Amino acid sequence: MAQQHHEMTAGETLSVYLQDQATDFLRSLRLHRESSTDAHGAEESLEAARALRRASRRIGATLHTFRPLLDPEWTESLRPELAWLSGTLAREHAYAARLERLLGALHRLSSPPPPLPGPSAPASPPGSSAPPSPSTPPLRGGYPPPATDRWTGSSPGAPLPAAAPDAASTAVGRRSAGRGGHPRPSGAESGGGWAQPPADGADTSRPRQAGLPAQGSAKKPTGPLAVGAAKAAALLERQLTLARTRAHSAALQAFGSSRFHAVADNVAVLASEVPLRAAPDADLKPLAATAEQHLAEAVTALPLIRAGHPYNAEALIHGLATDTAPEAQDAPWLKVRSLLRLHRYAQEVLLGEAPLDPRLLQAGQALDLHREAADAAAAAASAARTPRIAPATAYALGVLHADQRHEVEAARFAFQQAWLREAVTAP
Repeated sequence: MAQQHHEMTAGETLSVYLQDQATDFLRSLRLHRESSTDAHGAEESLEAARALRRASRRIGATLHTFRPLLDPEWTESLRPELAWLSGTLAREHAYAARLERLLGALHRLSSPPPPLPGPSAPASPPGSSAPPSPSTPPLRGGYPPPATDRWTGSSPGAPLPAAAPDAASTAVGRRSAGRGGHPRPSGAESGGGWAQPPADGADTSRPRQAGLPAQGSAKKPTGPLAVGAAKAAALLERQLTLARTRAHSAALQAFGSSRFHAVADNVAVLASEVPLRAAPDADLKPLAATAEQHLAEAVTALPLIRAGHPYNAEALIHGLATDTAPEAQDAPWLKVRSLLRLHRYAQEVLLGEAPLDPRLLQAGQALDLHREAADAAAAAASAARTPRIAPATAYALGVLHADQRHEVEAARFAFQQAWLREAVTAP
């Protein structure tokens, strides 16, 4: 039998992608409902919620990029609802990850540096793990050494080395679970200041954790903390755990609302039939090229030249000016992150099962780290504005804020390196 080759039209290609994402949405919703009723399905419930968010983002982005080929009234009514659902489901995970990041940074900042070997130290045998020598200073946060580093002589265009994880930040252990699965601090941490009197925070009540899965709680690094850092950790834990509890309650209310059921019904219709316009000569490539052009214009507005120099302190400029100065500085980078996602999802529609450009994925990962570090810095600054906190606590939160702004700067450098390599090698 002769094999017949059928080249899909633009409408068919778009329909196949949207139907696949809608099927993933419905499958994730079914798994989430089944795991929510199971007492041991907390991890499956979290994974199903993440898959539900991924499908919602891709459907909404595809409807936005290729809206001229779709029914306009149906598209404009579904896109905001998908954005609402994705944002509602993302908050709980974001608060848990933010707390884990901040507690890990506090332990890393409180740990003493590893001792360097003396000049007469014996050489390590091949294959053994030895501490870094003075001629190879350790990297931090994904930074390479400066371009004029007298130790290594590396250049800004050199490939980024893999950042070795800190011993303090990777020493993460699970403790005995408290109420709702949240780990309780050990005796050493309690004595170091985990449980502090009400003078170090306005809200000292423990939030109710009845419905939170244990796997979603933030992990606490081990090791003692100084008094100021321990009080800062306790304050951050109270505030972010309370915010996470409220986000979890909002997600549960969203799943039971008529608004969510309307979104699920529309996605179920999308899984069977995509409302396309009658456009036989339509083409997906010009619309995808428009998304790429918007991304390129947004990247042009970024200070990439300054971000290309390590340790440029761009992320700390105007840090003491006003409360909104860091957020205004991060806004162009967050806009690029959103446009990069639109461009990446448009490429998924065009390429199908073909792999995406790895440099595009590296740039997206750098911007994801940028947002996480920026949000963590904002959380540290918000905790530092709590009334009646001790000076040592405020100082620890200030150091933590500066550390996360340095991570923002490192993410900008990583994005600049990945983006320029992509621009040079692109055909």
